[in-house]
Amino acid sequence: MSNCAIVGINWGDEGKGRMVDLLTSDYDIVVRYQGGGNAGHTVVNEKGRFALHLLPSGIVRDGVSNVIGNDVALDPEVLWKEIGSVRAKGVEVTPDNLKISERASLLLPWHRELDSLEESRLADHRYGSTKQGIAPFYSDKFQKKTALAGELSDPAALKRHLMEIMEWKNLTLEGVYGAAPYTEEMLDRWLEDYCEKLTPFICDTGDYLREEASKGRNILFEAQLGAMRDIDYGIYPYTTSSNTLAAYAPIGSGYPEVRLDRVVGVVKAYSTCVGEGAFVSELFGEEAEALRRAGGEYGATTGRPRRVGAYDAVATAYGVEIQAATELAITKLDVLSYLEKIPVCTAYIIGGKEVTGFPFPTDLDKATPKIEYMKGWMCDISGARRWDQLPSEARDYIRYIEESAGLGATYISVGPERDSYIRKDREE
Repeated sequence: MSNCAIVGINWGDEGKGRMVDLLTSDYDIVVRYQGGGNAGHTVVNEKGRFALHLLPSGIVRDGVSNVIGNDVALDPEVLWKEIGSVRAKGVEVTPDNLKISERASLLLPWHRELDSLEESRLADHRYGSTKQGIAPFYSDKFQKKTALAGELSDPAALKRHLMEIMEWKNLTLEGVYGAAPYTEEMLDRWLEDYCEKLTPFICDTGDYLREEASKGRNILFEAQLGAMRDIDYGIYPYTTSSNTLAAYAPIGSGYPEVRLDRVVGVVKAYSTCVGEGAFVSELFGEEAEALRRAGGEYGATTGRPRRVGAYDAVATAYGVEIQAATELAITKLDVLSYLEKIPVCTAYIIGGKEVTGFPFPTDLDKATPKIEYMKGWMCDISGARRWDQLPSEARDYIRYIEESAGLGATYISVGPERDSYIRKDREE
């Protein structure tokens, strides 16, 4: 049995879904253990292109079981619609290959509205939320003001519970934001349209994972977003509201005693960021737009143009450290093929001093990047499948990432397709 977590090293959007889809050939179960519908994982394979938000990325590979763990913000509406969309492309989704933790809390109908109302109130000081209700959800979860998925097995008791929560939440909607209250009719419609249909998928995922592990099954844990968005160790307050680190995978999956054998840290060959907050290596103007176009850098959930920047050696080394990554997967190397010279952020400048350690969040606003340039390769590398097929300049660039991160790369992605990668560790 082998257990592996695939996690983001930077701000998210590193290409984790692509790596999960690739590595599931060696794993039997894929577990999504945190986050919600506020970020997407894009997978491209023979069945088509999928922008997944709540479904684990293993859902599009035949023969793989998938688990939505207890710390996922379970939005029944988003999940049910997503199930419908992948089924329409020929993907099988049944209680046999998708299991939802009975301890996962439900993201309730008012959470998305509260998210939007608060971002509007914050105006120029907003956090850059995707307005999918994630912050209000996790706030309510820790106030014990939501319901567990397992409560769907007793509809009458669940209805009473939700009516009590709705009465409390309407005080905020009306009294703080001047918004319209939710009604019993609205709640009934939500329960009927989305929640009841998910009941067959709900089980004790801890028991399921323990049983499968006892049979020698290999488990892959899939994270959302990246290290810089972790609620405890990220660029607070411009983070998500959950723990994005590999160390949290056992807890968020429902299998707290499991041990990880591998942690694959995914990092792009350049930097991207959706949302607000410090992004020291950010590029602007035509330089940024050219990179954005080359990489197709638009959010899988919102369609928003991603902020783009130079590869950030400072942030990446920090992400590797707090993720306890054992190996790197470098994605989108092919995107840089148009550049004659490639910018890299080798350090931060704060108060006139060069800094290579990642700063405290409030110091990030004072930081400017130290940019150096590496020679580009100026040719198409999307057909490369071996390390020695890459131009020497591309190999030098990969070695710089490895040296600055303090960790070797196992996988190098040169395209979005499942087979568009180089397995570097087997060739040097």
